Amino acid sequence: MKYVALNPGSSFRGLHDSLVNHLGNEDPQMLLCLHEEHAVAIAHGYAKVTGEPLAVILHSNVGLMHGTMAIFNAWCDRVPVLIYGATGPVDAALRRPWIDWLHTCRDQASMIRNYVKWDDQPGSMEAALESMLRADVIARSEPKGPTYVNFDVSIQEKQHAQAPALPDFARYQPPLPAAPSAEGVARAADLLKNAKAPVVLAGRVSRDPADWARRVAFVEGLGAKVLTDIRIGASFPTDHPRHRGKPAFFIDDAAGAVLREADVILSLDWLDVAGTLKLAGEVTAQVIQASLDYQLHNGWGMEHQALPALDLHLACGPDVAMHAIADALGVGAGEMPGDLPVKPALNAPDADVELDIMTLAGALGEGLEGVCASFVRWPLGWAGEAWHFRHPLDFLGSDGGAGIGSGPGMLIGAALALKDSDRLPVAVLGDGDFMMAASAFWTAAHYGTPFLAVVSNNRSFYNDEVHQERVAVARNRPVENKWIGQRIGDPDIDIAGVARAQGCEGIGPVFTAGELVEAIKQGVEMVRAGKSVVIDARVQPGYNPNMVAGLTRSD
Repeated sequence: MKYVALNPGSSFRGLHDSLVNHLGNEDPQMLLCLHEEHAVAIAHGYAKVTGEPLAVILHSNVGLMHGTMAIFNAWCDRVPVLIYGATGPVDAALRRPWIDWLHTCRDQASMIRNYVKWDDQPGSMEAALESMLRADVIARSEPKGPTYVNFDVSIQEKQHAQAPALPDFARYQPPLPAAPSAEGVARAADLLKNAKAPVVLAGRVSRDPADWARRVAFVEGLGAKVLTDIRIGASFPTDHPRHRGKPAFFIDDAAGAVLREADVILSLDWLDVAGTLKLAGEVTAQVIQASLDYQLHNGWGMEHQALPALDLHLACGPDVAMHAIADALGVGAGEMPGDLPVKPALNAPDADVELDIMTLAGALGEGLEGVCASFVRWPLGWAGEAWHFRHPLDFLGSDGGAGIGSGPGMLIGAALALKDSDRLPVAVLGDGDFMMAASAFWTAAHYGTPFLAVVSNNRSFYNDEVHQERVAVARNRPVENKWIGQRIGDPDIDIAGVARAQGCEGIGPVFTAGELVEAIKQGVEMVRAGKSVVIDARVQPGYNPNMVAGLTRSD
């Protein structure tokens, strides 16, 4: 592990001492966080870039409860995180009065067992070694996800005559990727080869540039049309002539028409096949699914989405399936994508135009002209048509669990992973998301993690304004009251001041497109100098029309 993110706690003081005084706070280096949810979110963002887990330590039951939302996000997003916890002495005779009783649970992992892949509470140091190895293998195995190992404080602090022999770590690796059957590959290749209107749903695929290049060549060889999903991140170049619709939370009319016209649909681990086809209308195509996600479906949560009707299910990872079918069809490797400057799809607005969600996107494009950026997050109302993706790291997707408060931590984790690259980490955060996790930015400033965050500050939990408007219309009540209990004002929050209080550079507020362009250019120079930068962009409340329609539709 390169890093271990934590908020300190007495329940793991033995482990903490070992990290500092035995390992010297190197490999892993501690990342001190001001809240456990930030620690897990940082690991989540790191995994979004690298595909590899980062370690997290949570303090006892209380720290685990703080971190649960971020663990749920990682679970829903299918990213690996190695979470370590601690409990007071299981042996009641060893507990200190009061505090150890508060911090001891009979089955601490039960709080998160429904949204981690595996958990354990080893009973000795020797057992802990095996438990940590198993957790690592399971977290990294497809489909990936978080694991949890809980250490009894008395076991951490037990004195040993000598350290146990360490195993050969190279022999504890994830299994090789599962391969689809030859029969399944042949059937899929035959269906796609003979299709007149094939469609590829590019879902939870890898960020490996070689996989991206083969995916593009595969689509070109088929003559297929492609849809992508803003929740997943960049999976196919959106300025490619075979790309259709907009990367969105809900498919638009153009994407719906593509699906209705299709005769064969290949889902590469698409997030919600059944829901997408339902929104499209009368879809008659044969559907091929390449996914292992069913292995994580349980009876507690519904993040598995509706059950899709499938004509062929290849039980393997989406990239494994794509390569196998491409081989069967004689499709070559394709051209590797380059690290290119961002390519906005919207024209820059006039300088004196007030900001809304669309003019903010246009101004962002002008301000980042010539910059090779990785977009870590966008707010809920963002328009998918605002940007083109030409590399798997151009956009990393959403948080998985659709809550609020994960954006800052995920931005920091992604920025850590991108620190030695030529890419500039950028996020557009909502003001509610920012304020729920503003203290996460202290960790970024403390460890010199450069990034650019633009806060789309509509001074509202606007998603709920949209819902309140719908309810008011349905009940014939005054729509003008929709803001009550939603607006964040009187007083306005000084977003830039909050950022400066954490040690970051704060710019703003800015109100017009021209002001934002200049603030972004200034911010880019600061990021290149190693600073963490936050810009307060005051926008008019509102979402793009497709998002509003998706949030308020009743079917």
